[in-house]
Amino acid sequence: MMLAANALRTMVVRDTLKQLGDWSIAAENLLVGTAIQESGLGQNLKSGRFLGIYHISPQTHQAVWDKYLIDQPDLASHIRGLAGQRSFLNNPHQELTANLNYATAIAWMVYKRHNLLLPEDGDIVALAKIWHRYFHAKASASVADFVDSYQLLAGFEYEIESEDAIAA
Repeated sequence: MMLAANALRTMVVRDTLKQLGDWSIAAENLLVGTAIQESGLGQNLKSGRFLGIYHISPQTHQAVWDKYLIDQPDLASHIRGLAGQRSFLNNPHQELTANLNYATAIAWMVYKRHNLLLPEDGDIVALAKIWHRYFHAKASASVADFVDSYQLLAGFEYEIESEDAIAA
């Protein structure tokens, strides 16, 4: 299953961010870029220990709940409401693969728990740096890989002035 970037953006990411009261174009671009980089927009929903379009590990999923949402009961309740009632109780990690809104909310929490200041909306290099630092800090992919993947699958033409911009 491969999603179209625009469909993911408008039908899932935007809606989920608005429900959480966190919508911005930059946040939307960051999450779409994350789905592109991590799973090729769903071409690979499971890779080893990583699950869903955002390739979130069960450990990261648990850490979001135990170390961030535990101190935010209203937000936790809202996100819990995005999950399926029985499926979440039986296998909460399966929600990362089967429920796009829930997976998007958890992916956003992976970033949000770091109290990030997002860059300008179209600064894909800066968003790539955020992804590389906070989402999968030990990722084998680079900032340049994120930018290249975003350009290819999101249909976003973004010129990089120099290689120095990526390395910084």
